[in-house]
Amino acid sequence: MTTIAPPTDPTLLRDAEKLSDALEDLLRVVQFRDRDRACCYDVSVSQCYALERVVEAGGLTVNELAASLYLDKSTASRIANSLVDKGYLARARDPEDGRVVRLVATPPGVALSRRIMADIAEEYADMLSGFSPDVRAGIIRLVGRLGRSFAARVETSGGSCCVVKG
Repeated sequence: MTTIAPPTDPTLLRDAEKLSDALEDLLRVVQFRDRDRACCYDVSVSQCYALERVVEAGGLTVNELAASLYLDKSTASRIANSLVDKGYLARARDPEDGRVVRLVATPPGVALSRRIMADIAEEYADMLSGFSPDVRAGIIRLVGRLGRSFAARVETSGGSCCVVKG
């Protein structure tokens, strides 16, 4: 379990609070945008994320999908089942270990994922168009670094749901 000590620098703490507020606002808008967009593609937001992960990976087990989405196995399994029922994913035996079942994208699943990603890329291109190439590169680096930092603090093994402060 990760233990995070509280910051002692008051300026750092104020900046952290401002970052928290800014991220909450951003995430809230993105979540609602994703929710509203999902109905256009015949999938929920969670199904969209799952399909994207399976397509990117070329196939995943349910456990791998759950870990990549930060979900428990039963939730990931329900999402996968719904995508199988819609014909966007299929189950296949792993060629190296026939005991392992992998989720793989079907041709309609790959096409749907590509269409969704292309639409999102077009929207982001429109948002980024007002920034210089240097600023765009900086935004991408910063958001990537924040994402990796958050991911490093997420428990994916079914452990505690709480962060204990020292």
